[in-house]
Amino acid sequence: MSSAVLLPASFAILLAGALLFTNAIEWFGSMVGLGQGAVGSLLAAVATALPESLIPIVAIIEGGEGSEDVAVGAIIGAPLLLATIAMALVGLGAVLYRRRRETGLHLDVHFPTLERDLAFFMGCFLVGLLLGLGAPPAVQIPAAVLLVVAYAVYARWTLRHSGDVEEAEELRPLVLDATRGDPPTMGLVVLQLLVALGAIVGGAHIFVEQVLHVADSVGLEPLVLSLVLAPFATELPEKANSFFWVREGKDSLALGNITGALVFQSTLPMAVGLAFTSWELDTYSILAGCLALAGGLVAIVTLQVRRRFSAPAIALWAALYAAFVVYVISTA
Repeated sequence: MSSAVLLPASFAILLAGALLFTNAIEWFGSMVGLGQGAVGSLLAAVATALPESLIPIVAIIEGGEGSEDVAVGAIIGAPLLLATIAMALVGLGAVLYRRRRETGLHLDVHFPTLERDLAFFMGCFLVGLLLGLGAPPAVQIPAAVLLVVAYAVYARWTLRHSGDVEEAEELRPLVLDATRGDPPTMGLVVLQLLVALGAIVGGAHIFVEQVLHVADSVGLEPLVLSLVLAPFATELPEKANSFFWVREGKDSLALGNITGALVFQSTLPMAVGLAFTSWELDTYSILAGCLALAGGLVAIVTLQVRRRFSAPAIALWAALYAAFVVYVISTA
């Protein structure tokens, strides 16, 4: 079967797995009494980041020529998309629906949580980029351990300061629950989580194989394809949730879904890259990383300092990602 069929099929499988996982994890968070802060910044963010995060793991396990490039591209590409296009998408939702939002363009979030998320991302991701400029393995392994510890600290803090509990009736019905009239059982929720995880792993396996095949066929570097294709296939569709949440005035969920994913992607997947690859970043990876940090800086100024969405910030987020695409096209 050709890559023209298998590559889109891997996208579809990854997206289906992500949708199942997100649906189940929201129910899980509600059933164990977690609030919107934890559901947005921790559970929903991890659920939507999981497909992108498993791609480098699958690539490293499979090995082979170009697999490491696919892994590095997926690790760096996700924060780039999240800190630019995903942020622009949420801002656009706020601008388009500002009249139906009670707060208009102003944010209704827990600002200490937003500040913590953005600070964690900027700090951890910057460390990862700097280590990619030629740090020896003796430094990479301890740094990977520290990133894992950093995420554990972040998760602990989030669980302790999770905010108000989200009402169960606001959740979409569990996909595998045939009896929609009453809440699903925890066993059924866990079953759906396992089914979703299987779909994500299977989709990631097909994706890695097909990216390597396409790159070889058209003469492109696997890293470049992975930087662009992986986050678009796995991160962006699920971040559409944030667009609808911000339209409804649920800014904590909308932004937590993105900033929490940024923290996750800059710690655990980065730790995998540091520990199991040579982590020697090329020009494409360094540029993507710098643009992601620039997007994070725009978010700090716009969302944390000015505390409102703005059209110039939306345009700047979009321009940052466009600059990377233009560079890739002009040099590929």
